[in-house]
Amino acid sequence: MTILYRGPLSSCDYDCPYCPFAKRRDNPDRLRQDRMALERFTGWVAGRDHPVSVLFTPWGEGLVRSWYRRAMVELSHLPHVRRVAIQTNFSCRPDWLAEADLDTLALWVTYHPGQVAYERFLARCRDLVARGVRFSVGVVGLPEHLERARELRADLPAEVYLWVNAAEGHPYTDPEAALWTAIDPLFAYSRTPHRSGGQPCRTGDTVISVDGDGTVRRCHFVPAVLGNLYDGTFRPGARACPAALCDCHIGYVHLERTGLYDVFAGGILERIPGALPSGELVATGFII
Repeated sequence: MTILYRGPLSSCDYDCPYCPFAKRRDNPDRLRQDRMALERFTGWVAGRDHPVSVLFTPWGEGLVRSWYRRAMVELSHLPHVRRVAIQTNFSCRPDWLAEADLDTLALWVTYHPGQVAYERFLARCRDLVARGVRFSVGVVGLPEHLERARELRADLPAEVYLWVNAAEGHPYTDPEAALWTAIDPLFAYSRTPHRSGGQPCRTGDTVISVDGDGTVRRCHFVPAVLGNLYDGTFRPGARACPAALCDCHIGYVHLERTGLYDVFAGGILERIPGALPSGELVATGFII
């Protein structure tokens, strides 16, 4: 079972103009609720006797909160946890990683130009490489981010995958898409929403979304409730996708028709491909 967990947290230390949670503050009561919900979830995972993988996808920045760092460390040491990962801007100090099992823990790191000095962010990435942390790095494909993304690709080790998310509501001409594909050979997957209605998808069966109360949905993008993780009312089962389109990586990566489980073999949650396609494969339609 793979679980995408998103608790009540909705605050972030960054002020990105394209994000609704920029510089938003949670009051102490909400932070307390988030901590308690996360600790309950971590306890549930610890009590399982079957393989579990977890991706934390908070509405905001989790790793600036001690309870997310603690959860990552604790889950990384459980023998039945195959992978624990989190989406993060990684603005926190990296020292806590020394306590984690790095064979299990991984990071999905987003670079936000204008929110952090480039040299500081690059130094953090190099620190992760030196520590042996599995991680990918990405950027939103806005025109004003292009030069920084090119620079980052040149400065990162070749083995660190740099992904590009298509900016919401931004149509890309073929020449524009080619510029981003030169940075991320898999950009075509993000460029255009995927037809998903009635298509086989792993969500609701081997992949689920869970909120702070334990409410289970097939994914973050389909509101229908499938039960509750804690009271035993959820039962996994194969279900075709009810949504016409899917335009977010954490959704369409599980859509069977994309073939992305083969592309990201061994790195689904942290968005690390098993091997990047060559230019020839891209040109002949490897990307759909």
